[in-house]
Amino acid sequence: MFTPTAGRAVRQRAASEETRRQILQTALVLFRERGFDQTTMRDIAGRAGLALGAAYYYFKGKEALVGAYYDFVQQEHLVRARAAFAKGGGLRERLRAALHTKIDIMQGDQRLLRALFRYGGDPDHPLSWFGPASREQRQLSIGVFEEALAGEKLPDDVREVAPTLLWTLHMGVLLYFLYDESPSQRKTRTLIDDAVDFTVDAKRIATLPLMRSVRRRVLNILRVAGLLGETVPVATNL
Repeated sequence: MFTPTAGRAVRQRAASEETRRQILQTALVLFRERGFDQTTMRDIAGRAGLALGAAYYYFKGKEALVGAYYDFVQQEHLVRARAAFAKGGGLRERLRAALHTKIDIMQGDQRLLRALFRYGGDPDHPLSWFGPASREQRQLSIGVFEEALAGEKLPDDVREVAPTLLWTLHMGVLLYFLYDESPSQRKTRTLIDDAVDFTVDAKRIATLPLMRSVRRRVLNILRVAGLLGETVPVATNL
């Protein structure tokens, strides 16, 4: 039964979510305008028309805001990639879609991402792309490549390792993208197409029976590194 109290609770949750979105969007605008280091929580609260305490109520600091940005990027990537996969096409088209849609989302955020890149090598930092704090986001990203491979006839060992290897390729593409000053990052787009062509050709060789021992060694390396054996979370809100 829907009561007045329940109605107020729904409205309050909606207002809370809207305030949270407003703070995040304001923060991203300021990060893009001024840079991550030059922007303070006070700046964000002031631009959003909120008290400083209200901004801290929703986000503990700038790192939490960036974490929310990472969440948005991964969720949006999954949505766009799935839409592209639904249009059909072979493995080549699906892999290109998976990589190009990620760049589409992050277009215009090079300055912010460059500022955050220095945290990538510190696994204990909450903004590290390789640390435990970003594990769920990382696994969602790997899941996109797992879906891109769906329907492909692959040996079990290749199917186990391929999504992680493709995610590693995508991280290399993102690193190149950060410093690509060509118009509309045209060089990054070309790199994606060429890398996908090479990957699809390499897949034919990697799946041959005589490559089984090589695949076994690659699997062992990734297991030792802790990059395999994690469950990809299901995005139930998509």
